[in-house]
Amino acid sequence: MIEMRKKQFKAESKKLLDMMINSIYTHKEIFLRELISNASDATDKLYFKSLTDGSIDASKDTLKIRIELDKEARTIKISDRGIGMTADELESNLGTIAKSDSLNFKNENKDDENLENVEVIGQFGVGFYSSFMVADRVEVLSKALGSDEANCWLSEGVEGYTVSPAEKEENGTVVTLHIKENTENEDYDQFLDQYRIEELVKKYSDYIRYPIVMEMSSQVPDENNEGEYITEVSDEVLNSQVPIWRKTKKEIKKGEYEEFYKQKFYDYSDPMLVIHSKTEGQATFDALMFIPENAPSDFYSKDFEKGLQLYSNGVLIMDKCADLLPDYFAFVRGLVDSADLTLNISREVLQHDHQLKIIAKAIDKKIKSELSKLLKKDREKYEKFFKTFGVQLKWGVYADYGMNKDGLRDLLLFKSSNGGYATLKEYVERMADSQNDIYYACGDSEEKIALLPQVESVKEKGYEVLYFTDDVDEFAIQMLMEYEGKHFANIQKDEVDLSSDAEKEALQKKNEDARELLDKMKEILGGEVSSVKFTNKLGKHAAAISAEGYVSLEMAKVLSQMPNGGNGIKAQLVLEINSEHDVVKKLEKADETALEKYTKILYNQARLIAGLTIDNPTEFADMICDMM
Repeated sequence: MIEMRKKQFKAESKKLLDMMINSIYTHKEIFLRELISNASDATDKLYFKSLTDGSIDASKDTLKIRIELDKEARTIKISDRGIGMTADELESNLGTIAKSDSLNFKNENKDDENLENVEVIGQFGVGFYSSFMVADRVEVLSKALGSDEANCWLSEGVEGYTVSPAEKEENGTVVTLHIKENTENEDYDQFLDQYRIEELVKKYSDYIRYPIVMEMSSQVPDENNEGEYITEVSDEVLNSQVPIWRKTKKEIKKGEYEEFYKQKFYDYSDPMLVIHSKTEGQATFDALMFIPENAPSDFYSKDFEKGLQLYSNGVLIMDKCADLLPDYFAFVRGLVDSADLTLNISREVLQHDHQLKIIAKAIDKKIKSELSKLLKKDREKYEKFFKTFGVQLKWGVYADYGMNKDGLRDLLLFKSSNGGYATLKEYVERMADSQNDIYYACGDSEEKIALLPQVESVKEKGYEVLYFTDDVDEFAIQMLMEYEGKHFANIQKDEVDLSSDAEKEALQKKNEDARELLDKMKEILGGEVSSVKFTNKLGKHAAAISAEGYVSLEMAKVLSQMPNGGNGIKAQLVLEINSEHDVVKKLEKADETALEKYTKILYNQARLIAGLTIDNPTEFADMICDMM
């Protein structure tokens, strides 16, 4: 027997191999995905050649991948009947890390129309070396199609490799991994367990187009002994092969989407909406996405992870690729499959992939389009969706200073004083010609908002009011600034006045005449308000709190609940007194003691109506009792 001299990896390859083993791949289990993908590529190349060469065996028995486990020998074998490699190709492809034979194959045949019928996956040529994360010895036995010779590539890691003649009857490749012994921190035995291997095939390679076969043992009843079981061993195909997203919509049977969703994403309910699309252009990809009927149990917790599953030619790259979804669509579940993405790259590199950004942009546009269709065609269903996930869309408008507002603003719904939900478009279409602003009010619920004095007054004048009940509502609207030329106006702000010019003039005179009284009331409140004034927009109510300046009452409440207390940002409050209410006569006749009591009572009741707390509820209750 001739002793083969060990060959050294090139210096840069040696360094890369060390990186491969220790850092590039996050999970050791990824090695199986890489070896199956390589076997699939080799089988694809054989199939490609068979399309123009009838002498090549491309039968079902040939076009498959086999996995063999040997617990005693601690080996895993992944074999194929594909194109195989010569000694030179073994040395070239495996002796130089990051040299991709699959990429060369695609480049050499890019003009051949038959290339559309194959799905060569590998591009970077580094995935094979992930084997060394779990194996201390790797053998590659290969025989090229049409060759009389077979060869064996053998390596125990960074120290080098040998290539020597070997015996093999059929073309193809067998990769044998000698699995490492367990350590205190690593369980390598798991990769010798048939059910663990089956799980990994299902997870990463379920949609490889060729059957992945492995002997599986199972317990079956013993026909000769009732109540006894025997172990039966037989070949089983581990993968599904044909992904549902590769089918046309016409091929999908009724209930198939729903069944796939529930099995894949562990949900008991059918999805509310299915989005199945194929995109071609700057990036070519298939997408199958689902909007759940209910929010996941951990959706609003810090443990929730957004993201779509990311596949390359049916091979799972990442279980949750967060970069594919903006935060406002974090609730969307599904997957993307693209041949444009490289498989043998790490999570960190993938996040900066140019094609990934193009895909993410297209997905964002598609989801918005499908939601818009749902809003127009099935309003009841859309409103159900919005009750569950609408806050996410509003945060999307607010985030990034409204950069996403154009695509999201027409998807927003708000409760309306007209009853039910209203879009901004519907509100504007119903506006009177003389109306220049979109009126809204904020509160804890639509019922409480409807009882606000300002709301009653605006409704009496025939104007519609949008009810903002979510914390984010007003912040989002501030980012929108306007809608179709109409600006947003908070009717709880002091500057909103729907009076006629004559009414404004008369009110101004009343305030001037009562300046001394109003200043005394402001002084009594000791800086709690920036001013006290008469108003004519409270209907039958005696008093109300409004705000002046940029910060509204609702904004101040939301900011105060934040961990930093909103950095001390507060609304400038205004106590408004109904100039037509009988309470004005009481105020004008009151002595200093009574005026102090009346002022505090009016101020506290106005705060309560506005949904604000009062500093001294006991004092307030006592003053009410004294009056009684």
